[in-house]
Amino acid sequence: MIKLIEKLLSLIYIQPCYFCHSTKEDSLLCSKCRSKIHFMPKGVYREFQNCDIYACTTYDDIIKKLIRDLKYNNQKKLAKIQSELMFEYWQQLKTENEFIVLPVPIHKLRRKERKYNHMDIVADEFAKLTGYKVNKNFIVRTKDTLKQYNLHKQERIKNIKNAFDLNLNENIDKTANLLIIDDITSTGITFDEIIRLLRKNGYGSITALALATPDIWN
Repeated sequence: MIKLIEKLLSLIYIQPCYFCHSTKEDSLLCSKCRSKIHFMPKGVYREFQNCDIYACTTYDDIIKKLIRDLKYNNQKKLAKIQSELMFEYWQQLKTENEFIVLPVPIHKLRRKERKYNHMDIVADEFAKLTGYKVNKNFIVRTKDTLKQYNLHKQERIKNIKNAFDLNLNENIDKTANLLIIDDITSTGITFDEIIRLLRKNGYGSITALALATPDIWN
């Protein structure tokens, strides 16, 4: 009886594509919109203090809407799409290491305003796909920074400087493989600041992964 009801409901309710509103595929991200996403070439996007930093896609229309609406418009269901796109790229790297996923945190005042940190949700979804552990409390944002996209590079550096600290009560082993994840990297300053902090505290194996970058590789 329950299965019959579920089947009837599935016939009545079709999930439209979030981006173009098509109901042809019963999917939040239809194949047509999916084909508009441009993945970055497989390989290291940039390095900082011997840490590899990867960017999965270019910051085009579909990705812009995904990031904006997940981050600012309470569309938490989009976290699953973001994690799947990141996982698709991550799989190409063929790493066999186990990682602890560290989502980039937001300040407590920003969390109070939004009610959630979107990257915490993405981290949970990404962990379901990879089997990795997640730690949302290790990196702490101690400074309520301005929005980076409004600033020039030098202003960004000043804005993000000393914006993070580590909660060493989490007792993460210094030999653990750490994977920092964020939605977008442009100048890379946020990743750099966190990597610098982790290095200062003796952590050696650090990788960073962002969903998108405004840069385009030829």
